[in-house]
Amino acid sequence: MLKKIAQGLALAAALSLPTAAQAADTLKIGYSIAKTGLFSQAAPSQVNAYDLWAEQVNAAGGLNVAGVKHPIELVWYDDESDPVKSAQIYERLISDDKVDLLLAPWGTPHHLNIAGVLEQHGFPMVGNTAGSVAIREVEPGNIWFPTAVLPDRIGPALVDMLAANGVKSVSIIANVLPFSQENLQFLVPALEAANIEIKMNESYPPDIKDMTPLLTQMKSANADAVIALTYPSDAFLYTGQAKELGITTPYQFLLIGPTIAAYKDAFGPVADGIITLGHWSPKQKDWPRAQPFFDAYVAKYNSAPDYLDSALAYMSCEILQQAVAKAGLDHDKLREVISNDTFDTINGPVKFKGVENIITPSAFLQIQKGDMELVWPKSIATADLIKR
Repeated sequence: MLKKIAQGLALAAALSLPTAAQAADTLKIGYSIAKTGLFSQAAPSQVNAYDLWAEQVNAAGGLNVAGVKHPIELVWYDDESDPVKSAQIYERLISDDKVDLLLAPWGTPHHLNIAGVLEQHGFPMVGNTAGSVAIREVEPGNIWFPTAVLPDRIGPALVDMLAANGVKSVSIIANVLPFSQENLQFLVPALEAANIEIKMNESYPPDIKDMTPLLTQMKSANADAVIALTYPSDAFLYTGQAKELGITTPYQFLLIGPTIAAYKDAFGPVADGIITLGHWSPKQKDWPRAQPFFDAYVAKYNSAPDYLDSALAYMSCEILQQAVAKAGLDHDKLREVISNDTFDTINGPVKFKGVENIITPSAFLQIQKGDMELVWPKSIATADLIKR
C-alpha cells in the first residue's frame, strides 16, 4: 500500500511540474533598462514597446524559431541609468540566466558599454536607442544599430531644413551630456557652412532646475530659430519656462523629449510647432506596418507611442523576430542573416552595412494640432514644416 501511495505521489508531482523539455519550450529574452536614475523618464517608451511585441508574439502562438513556435518570457533588470551596471547585467543574463536572445538597453553609453560583453560571448543583439558616430568604431558582427539619428547626419540635415525655410540666425543651448554635445560638434560647422548666424551658443548641466537665465538671453538674441539640444527632462523644463517668458521664436527644435506622449499631454496647444528628432510616423503610407503598431500601442496603453524610442525599440524586435524565423537561435546563423538581409519594419525597410542602418534617413518631426508629422526630408514627409 505504501509503495502504491508513493508511486501515486510521484505521478502527481510529475504531472504538476513541467518537464525539462516543456520548460525549454519557453524562450527567455533579456535586457537591462533605466527604470531608475537620470534616464528613467525615457524607460517606459522602450519597455512598453518590448511588452507589446512579446504580447503579440505570444498571442500568435509564440516566436517562430526556424519554423517552430515558442512562447517567450522577458527577463529584465534595472541598470539604474548606469552603463557599468548595464554591462554587468548583460553578463549575468548571458552567463547566469542563460537567456536565449537579448534586447537592448536605453541610450548610447549603455549600448557601447555592453558591446564588449556581446563580443566576448559572441552573442548577437539588435540595438535601438543608440545614436553616436562612435557606434561605427564598435566591432561589427554582434550588434547592429537601426537608428538614423547619428549626429554627423542630424546636424547637416537640420541645417538643410532650416535653410530651406529661410532661417538666417539661430540660438543654441545644449545639455552637456554626450549625445547633445556630439550633435553640437557637427551642427556648428554645418550652420557656419550655410552662413546661418549663431547668435548664442551655451551649454548647461544635465540636472538643471532653472533655465530662466539661458532663456532670457535667448529671447534677447531674437534669432529666427532656437535649437535646444535636450534630453527628455530638460525638454519639459525648456517648454514650460519658454512659455512663461513668452518666447515666440518661429522655429523651435528640441533634440529629445517631445516624441514622448507625456510631453504633448503636459503642454497641449503650447507644444504645437515644436520640432524634434524622429524618423517614424504611422501616417507614412509607404510603411504599411506603421499604423497597425500605433493602433495596437494605443489600445494597450491608452497613449500614443514615443515616435522615436518606442518606434526604434519595436523595430529592433521586428528585425530580431524576422532573423530568428530564418536562422533559428544559432549565433553564427543569426549574425549572417542580420548582417545581410533586408528587414520589413514599421519604419520601412532596414538593411545594415557593418553596424549601421543604411536605408532609413535622418528625419525630423513637428507637432501640428496635437499630432506628430514627419516634416523632413520631403521624400518621407507627411506634412510641410510650419512656423509657430
